[in-house]
Amino acid sequence: MNGAELVETHQWSFGSWFGYENSQFFMINSEIVVHTWIIMGLLALMLAGINFALHHTTLGRFIILKVVSFFVDLTKQSLGTFVYSHCVFASSLFIFIALCNTASLIPWLDEPTRDLNTTLALGTISFLYIQGVTIRTHGLGSYLKGLFQPFFLMLPLNVIGKLSSIVSISFRLFGNIFGGAIIAKLYFGTIAGSVILELFGLLSGINFLIIGFFTLFEGLLQAFVFTMLTLTYLSIGMQEGCGH
Repeated sequence: MNGAELVETHQWSFGSWFGYENSQFFMINSEIVVHTWIIMGLLALMLAGINFALHHTTLGRFIILKVVSFFVDLTKQSLGTFVYSHCVFASSLFIFIALCNTASLIPWLDEPTRDLNTTLALGTISFLYIQGVTIRTHGLGSYLKGLFQPFFLMLPLNVIGKLSSIVSISFRLFGNIFGGAIIAKLYFGTIAGSVILELFGLLSGINFLIIGFFTLFEGLLQAFVFTMLTLTYLSIGMQEGCGH
């Protein structure tokens, strides 16, 4: 049994619309799509709860302001200055990715970020935002000129260098979350059906350790890494005009 077989997939095929019945290009993981929409629904409910807590509870207001302060400081340290739109983008990325990475803590949900399509989409969004900010900061002419530095023959390499950032951050996130999901499924699949092993795992705390590390800790860590890399690439783009 390989890693892909451990993570079940249910796919929608749209290939027949274009004459490609079995083409993987037109396959969409329906389970991941549904779970992503559920997470967005939970995110909307969470935002409603935050809005209520911000206006009606002292403790809730204190915690929320501390979290906001954390992202403000993170933006300042990464970019050297505070820009509201960049802070909102970075914090939105972190919160959404963190929820996706830890979705398996909720019964019957799986991590959307264990699917490469999800992480590539997030990487593409990050890339387009960075390029848009870079162009607005330095102008389109300066941006295009930077692609030909130090001489015009470097254009293909510079373009590949920019696009490689999508692959870098996407595959890093996918690899860590997918790997953690496989390890967790291997472990729980091994002890499943054995009362002794299940009791031992529960009473010894190994079950909670596996869930805590490979789901909660790893999920939050990878969300932070993705956000930091996005801010780093954004800082390079703002400073040099030809960032990744």
